[in-house]
Amino acid sequence: MSRQSQFFPFLERHQSAQQGQPWPQRLLQELTDPANLVLNLIRLGFLLLVLAVLGGVWMVADAHLTEQFMAAPQETRGLIDPNAEEKALTPENIERKILALSLRMREDELEIPAGDNPRPRPFTINPGEPARFVAFRLEQEGFIRDASLFNLYLRVTGLDRRIEAGNFMLSETMTMPEIAEALQEARFEEVLVTIPEGLRAEEVAERLAEAYVLDSERFLTAVRQPRSLDLFDDYDFLRDLPEGASLEGYLFPDTYRFPVNATTPEIVLRAFLDNFDDKVGAEKLVGGSSGLSGHDLITLASIVEREAVQADERPLIASVYVNRLNGTCAAEVGGNYLQADPTVQYARGTVGNWWWKPQSVEEYAQVLSPYNTYLNPGLPPGPIASPGLSAIEATRNPAQTSYCFFVATGEDGRHVFAQTLAEHERNLQIYGYNP
Repeated sequence: MSRQSQFFPFLERHQSAQQGQPWPQRLLQELTDPANLVLNLIRLGFLLLVLAVLGGVWMVADAHLTEQFMAAPQETRGLIDPNAEEKALTPENIERKILALSLRMREDELEIPAGDNPRPRPFTINPGEPARFVAFRLEQEGFIRDASLFNLYLRVTGLDRRIEAGNFMLSETMTMPEIAEALQEARFEEVLVTIPEGLRAEEVAERLAEAYVLDSERFLTAVRQPRSLDLFDDYDFLRDLPEGASLEGYLFPDTYRFPVNATTPEIVLRAFLDNFDDKVGAEKLVGGSSGLSGHDLITLASIVEREAVQADERPLIASVYVNRLNGTCAAEVGGNYLQADPTVQYARGTVGNWWWKPQSVEEYAQVLSPYNTYLNPGLPPGPIASPGLSAIEATRNPAQTSYCFFVATGEDGRHVFAQTLAEHERNLQIYGYNP
């Protein structure tokens, strides 16, 4: 049986007998035929009932949503416009009403943050990334509790079409509406980061991570493998960098303006190296009275930076180490040993305690490392920290002295100096050992 004859059997039963009649007359005759009248009335009544139910649902939903949204608090009124002109009974409007009603029933959940940590964290949206994928990643990274609810909110508010690609700073304590609003405008924020003199690379990395500039491990990997970077050949002062050496010592101390969530370590390192080039450059790494140049000069300057607290003492402390390196103090020291405490502290440094402090000088002999200048003569393999311009200049042109020793007095970071071991031992008796 055809679909047509299934619903209108009279068309098939009387088709041959009434071929000569116009179809309106045939239809009227069949509709009023006592044999079909009851069945047709039932069908018509069912159709009218369905239309009435749909119309009622539409009017109730529209009235309910209008009433609710007119009375809603300011922060949730934007879910749907109660005065919208598009009230036609279309599939799109029906879907919109159903979604809005679903969201209304879960509205309280929108204001529940995902966590209690207010510290902002970076979040990146890739170009062309669909809103539902963004919602999924927000849930995975702990910014929202329910990706499906967040996606529903975006659809109802229309914000799913206005999400931007880019970098954002979000926190767990933000509500879903707050996060949705934040994602409407990518922020390439910048922060000021101060790098004091005398920090080792790991400490610099920690400061960058704390300011949300760059992950510490990504930064340290780049610092330790400078020859793998495209920027390496851009700087003359790196040309004599020994094979396998890192950029330790060249992260020039200063206050920098860095982008939040920097895309590559090179962006951050270029700022450090550009500053080093401007303040020091290759020309200030040669030609001094110390006889040191290039990488060796920065290595010793980093030790001077860690030892000297008072600026006026830097040339004096530098003179002690230069005297030890050139053999002036060989008879007093037993060779050209620097015996610099900071080099051993650097060797033993660990996370949370980057500058190890012993209880006595005798403990230094137990640290087996090429950076232990008590056990190894000459300079250590490389810098131990980032020296400032003052320490670099003091090392390049140290004071002209015969000093071979110095010891901290324990007052304002000052030191007393001695030419002989006997004088030094008397000073130790007076001031004690202050690592």
